[in-house]
Parts: sequence; C-alpha cells; structure tokens
Amino acid sequence: MIIELLLLSGIFYTSTKTLKKKSTETALKPYDNKTDEKADISEAERRMAQMLGSEKEQQALKLTNKREITSAGIGLGLATIGAITFPPISFLSVPFLVYSGRNVFLKSFQLIKEGKFSTESLITITLFGAILLKRFFIANLIAFLVRYATYLANKITDDTRANLESLFGEHPTHVWILVNTVETKITFDELKVADIVIVQSSEMIPADGVVINGMASIDQHILTGEANPVEREKGDEVFASTLVLSGKIYIEVQKAGKDCTVGKIADILNKTVDFKSSTQLRSEAFSKGLVTPTLIASALAIPIIGFGGALAVVNAHPKNKIMLIAPLTVLNYLNIASKNGVLIKDGRSLELLNKVDTIVFDKTGTLTETQPHVGQIFCCRKGQEDRVLAYAAAAEYKQAHPLAHAIIKAAEEAELTLPEVEHSECHLGYGVLVHRKKESIHVGSERFMEVSKIKIPPKIAEHQKACLKEGYSLVMVAINKKIIGAIELKPTVRPEVKKIIQDLKARSAITSTYIISGDHEAPTKKLAEEIGIDHYFAETLPTDKSDLIEKLKEEGRFVCYIGDGINDAIALKTAQVSISLSGASTIATDTAQIVLMNQGISHLNMLFDLAEDFNKNMDKTFNILLTPAAIGIGGVFLLGFGLPQTLFLNMGGLFLGMGNAMRPRVFDPLKNQDAVADRNEET
Repeated sequence: MIIELLLLSGIFYTSTKTLKKKSTETALKPYDNKTDEKADISEAERRMAQMLGSEKEQQALKLTNKREITSAGIGLGLATIGAITFPPISFLSVPFLVYSGRNVFLKSFQLIKEGKFSTESLITITLFGAILLKRFFIANLIAFLVRYATYLANKITDDTRANLESLFGEHPTHVWILVNTVETKITFDELKVADIVIVQSSEMIPADGVVINGMASIDQHILTGEANPVEREKGDEVFASTLVLSGKIYIEVQKAGKDCTVGKIADILNKTVDFKSSTQLRSEAFSKGLVTPTLIASALAIPIIGFGGALAVVNAHPKNKIMLIAPLTVLNYLNIASKNGVLIKDGRSLELLNKVDTIVFDKTGTLTETQPHVGQIFCCRKGQEDRVLAYAAAAEYKQAHPLAHAIIKAAEEAELTLPEVEHSECHLGYGVLVHRKKESIHVGSERFMEVSKIKIPPKIAEHQKACLKEGYSLVMVAINKKIIGAIELKPTVRPEVKKIIQDLKARSAITSTYIISGDHEAPTKKLAEEIGIDHYFAETLPTDKSDLIEKLKEEGRFVCYIGDGINDAIALKTAQVSISLSGASTIATDTAQIVLMNQGISHLNMLFDLAEDFNKNMDKTFNILLTPAAIGIGGVFLLGFGLPQTLFLNMGGLFLGMGNAMRPRVFDPLKNQDAVADRNEET
C-alpha cells in the first residue's frame, strides 16, 4: 500500500507541475471566441459559450439554469429530510438529481463511448456511485454545487455587461431634423438614412453623414484621439458620437441606427465581454488534467479497499469546486476594479499585467487632456496682451468647446474685466463673431479669418507656422476686421501623469517606458523629458504604431499599450495588454482589454496593484483546493477514508476557498494603497 501511495503521489506531483506550466502557456495565447467544433469541450465550456453568445442563447441558458438549480435544490431538500426523518423519502430525490444533471450525464456517456473521460465522467461516477451506496444527501449536494457554479459564472457575465452598457450606452434621446423647411423633433430611434439632421453647439452628432449646409467646430476626440477640434463645412464627412463645439450644421444622414457608431454598441458588447480569462483556463486545465490520475488512483483502490474506497478517491477530485470559486474570485476583483473606475473586459489581463515590463503611451488624449491651456499671447502692438485676451474671452464666453474654456480660464486667472458684448451676429464653425457698440469682434482660426476676408499680418502668420510645427493651436483676435493679436493654446499634460510614471517606473517589473506620437520630434522629446518617459517615437503615422509594438515584442519585451483613438486600435490589438480611456473611440474601447473610466491614467498604479493581489489570491485558492484532494486520496489508502470524509474535505476546501475568494470584498486589497497615496499627497 505504501508503494502504491508513493506511486500515486508521484503521478499527482508530476501532473500538477505539468498542468501549471501548460495553464500559464495557455493564458498567454490569444483567445479565439470561435469554438472548434471538433474539440471535446466540456459541459461547463458549452454553457460558457452560450453566456457569451447571442441574446437568445443567453436567455435560453438562464431558463435552463433556473430549472436545473431549482430541481437540484428540491432534490437536496428531499434528501436532507429523508436523512433526518424517514430514509425512503430520499429515493424521491433521485428524479430531481437526474433532471438537474442530465446534460452532464449525457456528455459523460458520449465520451465513454469514445473511450474518453472528463470532469463530467467523475461527476457521473460519483453521483451514481453515491446513489448505489444510498448516499442520497451527498449525491444531491454535489449536483446542487455543480448547478450553482454555472449560476455564478452567469452572474459574472450579466454584471460585467451591465457595466459595459453604462459606459458605452450614451446617445442623444431626441434629434432635430428638417422636414419641408420646418425643424422637427424626433426620437433617436426614428432617425433614418437620407434625413436632414440639424446639430448645434454643444450637441452630439447622432449619425454618420455629410454636411450639406453650415460650418462647425467639432470635437472628434472620441473617434481620433486628437485633442484639437476639427473644422467642418459643406461637403465634409462627420461621424456619430462626435460633439459640435460651436456653429450649426445640417447633415444628410448616410448611416443610422445599427449601422452607425452608436448603433453598433450592442453588437460590440456581445463581442467584447470575454470571460475566457486565465483564471477560467487554469481552472479547466487543472480539472481536466487531474481526471486521469484520479481514475488511476480509483482503479488501484478497488482491489485494496473496495468500491466505496474507490468512489471516495473519485470524490476527492476538486471537480467543479474550481469552476465555482474561480468565477466568484473574478467577480469580486471585477467589482473592485469597476468601483475604482476601471473596467476589465478580459480577465486574462489581470494575470498578464504582472508580466508587463514595457509600457507604451499614446501621447494625445492619453498623456494630455482634451482642454489645452493658454501659452504665449502675440500682439501686433506691444503691451496689449490683456486686451487681446479680454476680447477673446468676451467673445468666447458662452461657448462650450475646450479652446473657449481655456481662454476664459486664462482671463479669469488674470482677473481681467471683460468688455460687454451684444448679441452674436453669427456662430461659424471656425470661430465666433460678436458685436460691441460699434466694434465687430472676430475670434477664431486662420481659416476663419480668411473666410471673413481679414488680412493676416506677416508676424502673426509666422507665429501660426511655428505653432503648427510645435503641434499647438493659434486663435486670432480681430477688431473691425483688423487683427490685434493671437493666443497660443498648448496641450495640457494631465496633472497626474508625472507621479503616475514615477510610480510605475519604481516597480521592479517595469524596465522601459515609451511615448508614441504623431507630433514633431521637438515637442515629443520635451514632453518625454518633462514627465520622465525613457524613450519616444515622434512623427509616427497611425499605421506604424502597431509595427513599433511588434518590434518591441520581437526584442523580448512584454508590452502594455495605452491609447484612445481609432489610430490606436491596431496597436492595442498587437500589445500583450491593452488599455484605453473612457470617452475614447468605440473601436479603441472595443479592442482594449481594460478601460479606464475616469478618462485619465490616475488609476494605472491601482490597476497593477489589483492585478498583483488577484494573482496572489488565485495561487492561494488553487493551493486551498488541491490540498484537500491530496489529503483525501492519501487518507483513503492510509486512514480508511470513505465518502463522508472526502466530502468533509471537499466542503472544507470549498468553504476555505470561498472565504479566500470573498476576502477582497471584506478586506479591500486597495485600502492600504489608498492610505499610502493619501499620505503622499498630503506630504
């Protein structure tokens, strides 16, 4: 018996080491939502595929799960009553047990015909063996736990979908369209192709289309990741979900409803909720990989300690305890992340973050804010800086776009008294025209001045070229069609960036940081030096970003890419870990594994801390779950353990594992980090 036990110990030790290595390798492989029909997927995997499938499949699975868990609960209740009062009552639980586990039994019998075994095989052997031994309570308890595992996995999917919907589900409830020269209000759902939609300042464009009249300044940051607004006039294309900052445009709708960006949100949600996380993959790998060693141990037990002992060996296998606790652990960490402003769409990223050694940032929209700040003020006459700023702020006072906010903020900080202006004669897409007494005030871009037939002085034109080279914006101010000066607007570096970079570089795993930018080298290099980034790539075309990421990977680096525009989508897909910001383009948030919902990177260090704690928690959980299995099998051979003892060990491992899984909810793993951060901030 001692020799057999040593042999079994060797088998389990070797199997566990191999499985751990394989599960880690599996976690690093890109996940493919398409299931190979020829592969032998388990019942749990089949149900998971339904959870991630169409809405019809999800609803059907929820109904099936409800019936099965109800049946398992009734069976457990009858078995419990029979065990306490009148044993024959326990026989009534058998039909409910069979109904609740019918899919598992069918899958098991199908595999047996093919000469294969899986966790379903162990569950089937345990349940029918327990029935033969008249252990009805144990059989029904196991059946109930199997069903409850699926329920929890389903809950994870539902909760995360709800988070995604709250993040991406924004769109205008009503829109204005032109019907026979009359502006008519309709609901968003009523909008269709060929409608003429009217969009004014501070309103969101509800559909993709072409401008047929008017001019406007549009914030396309959500699509392009570029902080500076773009100017659109007749013949230009505009996109759904972008924001009109100033002006008024008439758009002929080309794509509406499901075909435009906003309409595709539901479809994106179905594709991006991915729970084939490393946790799930490791759970499945351990559950499947330990089947053969368990069956070998069970076969060796039959001639030594009989059928009851062999059944006890089978029952010692972790089975669906891992399937039960792993989703619960993921759910708790996803909830913690969500409450702290981080949406994790792919659970694998929690493990992959611990392997990251290189972080690459997209510059615009990621390291800089959407609202710029006032730099230099250029005047045609000396000493008129305050006058130029005051007139610009007065003209922009009622505007809602970032450039206006920056100018108004600068005027307020300078404590300037703004001249009173009368009604606006018109709001054009490139600027604003207002009147004051006998003065007409034009404030806007170079193109706005040209459209308004205002001559640009050579000195201001030189500043315009210099600003363009540096990646800055220049807002010109004219009184009575004569330019008096111009205001330089520079990108605003997010205030948290320098400290975040410093903390990230302090981590032993992080060895390199990069900036990728389409701007010229001078401003990119200056920003890198200012915030402490090690390396930078300047004047990078959107199509080249992914090539740079691929090059870093070929050098052996494990890359985390952080970006927020359409031009970042391929780079996000190329990196091992991808992070985007809330408010970024739909494609970016669709592609990224993680979304920072506060539109900044202040939660990056918290995210890495959470990932580290998650991995420690999961390692501890696996040890908790595997230890009772080893003790149970050893106890069967050496101490005469039977079904009650292995069940007790199973239940003990289950409760300890659940306690460890629930630990993050009771003891917030980020509490200490928050306290330290608060102390540092106070200091």
